[in-house]
Amino acid sequence: MRPLTDHTPKPLLSAGGRTLIEYLVHALVKAGIAEVIINLAHLGEKIEAALGDGSRYGATIRYSYEGGEALETGGGILRALPLLGEQPFLALNGDIATDFPFARLRGQPVGLAHLVLVPNPQQHPLGDFALERDRVREAGENRLTFAGIGVYRPQLFAGCRAGKFALAPLLRQAMALGKVSGELYGGFWMDIGTQDRLSALDERLSRMDRGESAPSSSPSMLKLEEKTSC
Repeated sequence: MRPLTDHTPKPLLSAGGRTLIEYLVHALVKAGIAEVIINLAHLGEKIEAALGDGSRYGATIRYSYEGGEALETGGGILRALPLLGEQPFLALNGDIATDFPFARLRGQPVGLAHLVLVPNPQQHPLGDFALERDRVREAGENRLTFAGIGVYRPQLFAGCRAGKFALAPLLRQAMALGKVSGELYGGFWMDIGTQDRLSALDERLSRMDRGESAPSSSPSMLKLEEKTSC
């Protein structure tokens, strides 16, 4: 996303007149999820300055600082666990756009994690994981893409050491034990990883504002990393 992200963290990039992270916060509050932890890394102080304590959105926002070097998806969540508490938490990527109904993820996961998967987009045709009924496997025929939306138990991180590490290996270990459930979501979802996709999202939202070809629900987009994700 450079040069856009040289001076602006990706969650603060705008589409349709709002930043990506604002869409997410609004969607979470609408779903009844008002306590938000945001992991801060690259230019994170700008995110805190933009969102503040979250009161203007009807949320309570707190921040977990990763320090001078981003701790990746696993390390960032581990660092935030003291703020997240002992109950399962929802974690989102800050560079997605979706109309996924977050309210249905407020329950307890069956195992250590519950992942939302989507059909493979053009830029990621081989997918990430396989979904067999309600269980997510590392390999299989029906491979799908991880949407960057998941519910995790803190116990998933038992034995992890503070520092930089990815979430995916922890998930694969749990999958081997049959402890990761999942679901396929066929609604609107985008990974805003390039300027072209950001422009496409902006155009989609602009069409919706004009009442042209509006989908049934509005997009919502957090790395509630930048609770957050893989």
